[in-house]
Amino acid sequence: MKSWERSWKYILTALGMAVLILLIMDFNSRMAELRRLSSEKTVVGRQATQLVQTNAYLETQIAYATSVLAVEAWAREEQHMIKPGDNPVVPLAPANSTPIPTPTQAVTTKVINNWDLWMSLFFEKNSP
Repeated sequence: MKSWERSWKYILTALGMAVLILLIMDFNSRMAELRRLSSEKTVVGRQATQLVQTNAYLETQIAYATSVLAVEAWAREEQHMIKPGDNPVVPLAPANSTPIPTPTQAVTTKVINNWDLWMSLFFEKNSP
């Protein structure tokens, strides 16, 4: 009878330890999942903030592009239009001036013998 009670104690203790180990493993996997989701939440939060900022910037650009000031700036700067009453100024070069030529450098190529090229490839010498 004593051995039967003892064996039940060992079996219950072993089952209790097995359940405890399974609970610890489950807790560990849940903590790993929590860490992963927390880091993902941080990344998604940054992306959402960037998207909100981009949206605000684009709305500002749209508001400016549809304004009268933008149309006037485009007409004056890119299309060279004037308003009635403006005096356009056209810059001209002086009458007796000669343009200054810009010097160009001639590119000289160095001729390399085939023998030197093969030697540098096989024996790892610097190119001549």
